Amino acid sequence: MKKHPFPLQCPAPRSATSDTSGLTRRSVLGLAGAASALAMTPALAQSYPSRPIRFIVPYAPGGGTDLMMRSLQEPLARALGQPVIIENKSGAAGAIGAREVARANPDGYTFLVSNNGPSVIVPLLQKDAGYDPIRDFSPVTIIGLAPIVLISNPAVPAADVTQFITWARQQAAGVAYASAGVGSIGHLAAELFAKMANIKLVHIPYRGQAPSIGAVLAGETPIAFTSASDALLAHMNAGKIRLLGVGSEQPSPLIPGGVPIAKALPGYKADFWQGILAPAKTPEAIVTRLSEEISRALGTPEMQKKFASLTYTPASNTPAQFSRMVSLEVDNWKALILERGIHAEN
Repeated sequence: MKKHPFPLQCPAPRSATSDTSGLTRRSVLGLAGAASALAMTPALAQSYPSRPIRFIVPYAPGGGTDLMMRSLQEPLARALGQPVIIENKSGAAGAIGAREVARANPDGYTFLVSNNGPSVIVPLLQKDAGYDPIRDFSPVTIIGLAPIVLISNPAVPAADVTQFITWARQQAAGVAYASAGVGSIGHLAAELFAKMANIKLVHIPYRGQAPSIGAVLAGETPIAFTSASDALLAHMNAGKIRLLGVGSEQPSPLIPGGVPIAKALPGYKADFWQGILAPAKTPEAIVTRLSEEISRALGTPEMQKKFASLTYTPASNTPAQFSRMVSLEVDNWKALILERGIHAEN
């Protein structure tokens, strides 16, 4: 079995020894400038930041990505001593906002708040995305993790993943599944599942998470691969939607009763992450400073409570760890996209 797209463990606490193995392509190319970057660290530490900092959210206000960044806004501004400005630049599945940051001046005053979609999958599917996920960004840190969940309409005769796979193999025409749209993490998580389980799944894309969950609720599609939300958990608790499994390697404390899909399909893992990225060539000292301040903010009980209310676990990693994480996901999702023949119009 080929290595699955998410083989990394949950990021180690900031106090743990930094992992510097497995440099990304960008890291290798940037080694020549390491000495000069380190030399400028003391000066940057004293002068940065000297004006407000922009964080571009590539979605409309009110979504999970936006709300997580707004939770960090005040503590981050307090730590940096400058206003933190959040700008929503939605459109093209996040590509519009991501492209703006990719082309921004790498001076440490413009950052992208993103997830697997705009930062990994979108540029693999959209030929006109206008940016490269590896070349055009300097990853700072992830800020939150949530497992993808496999849900079904109660009419599906399966109480868990093993029973579902057995039933799905008996459906000659395949089983329809809903996702939040073509190229969404739910779409690719389903295709990975179909490949590993050796079953036929038929993609029915919807315009966002809420409509895809509604499709399962109404029985329009038997199943969906999606991220958790308060609304989804409420439907589960009411018995209107059944939880078959979660994409995390371990049970999630935020999703009671969620059994890892990997118990039925060893090696399966599908997480949804949110993170902060800078334009490529942003000084290393600035990237490191921001990563450390975000890590400190995420460690507070208040932030943990806020993220839990969004069905996310606050998490952070070093810029080097995040760079490797993005690079690995790009390579593995690209391989799956090619193997499964996934196109923007699928």
